[in-house]
Amino acid sequence: TTAVDLSRIYVDGLENLPGNGRFLLVGNHTSAGWPEIVLTPYFVHRHLGVRVRGLATQSVAQLKGFGRDLIEAVGGVPGQPDVGAELMRRDETILVFPGGGRDMLKFKGEEYQLHWEGRSGFARLAIAHDYLIVPVGLVGGDDVFHSLVARNSAWERMTRTFGQRLHGVSGVGVPVSRGLGPTLLPQPQRMYLRFGQPISTPRPARVKAEKWEATVRQRAQAALEAVLADLQELRHGDPFRNLNPLRWRAALMPGAG
Repeated sequence: TTAVDLSRIYVDGLENLPGNGRFLLVGNHTSAGWPEIVLTPYFVHRHLGVRVRGLATQSVAQLKGFGRDLIEAVGGVPGQPDVGAELMRRDETILVFPGGGRDMLKFKGEEYQLHWEGRSGFARLAIAHDYLIVPVGLVGGDDVFHSLVARNSAWERMTRTFGQRLHGVSGVGVPVSRGLGPTLLPQPQRMYLRFGQPISTPRPARVKAEKWEATVRQRAQAALEAVLADLQELRHGDPFRNLNPLRWRAALMPGAG
């Protein structure tokens, strides 16, 4: 029995994954960081038998020690456009988080919000190589720790310079969080993962490239936001959401409820 089995990860939508493995997974980062990075490739590989190559941000790619080992173990590569293009020429399965580090830096009340800030490089790559985009949402990772300060608060504004040196994201301060009770121990949370319907990317005739790129980005973001909203609603009725061992047998399963 694996840790995945014991924690009963909720996962659905695997039937939406194209069988040839030629697709771009577009996901949401959480403040916990690791669940979406580890679980998405794990379930894709278990279902299709293909390795997922994650396009890591510069700050993530420069990690050392265990963090670097984890990224390499799940197929992470530097997220430059030329690397993504080469992977697509090889028909690889790719995973990207358009929000990058900003999506991990959650402040009070920002759980499961996307901070893409208009980034559309992933859409441009998918269009150029006729890649399907599959939105993949994870809920649970933003509840392992709870932020105590709001964005644009005095603390957040005051710590922006230090924050850039600490986490590498400009214009964002340092979140102050707690885990289990008043401690920094992780709050036990069940993880919920969903693979959405594929989004086609070929540009229609007479539609300008720039407009189509923005359209594909918007469609991917809207689809991912819908997945996250649905998973949060589904989790609301799950008695096993806090990994209470006494409710293990009552855990909500795909196709139930």
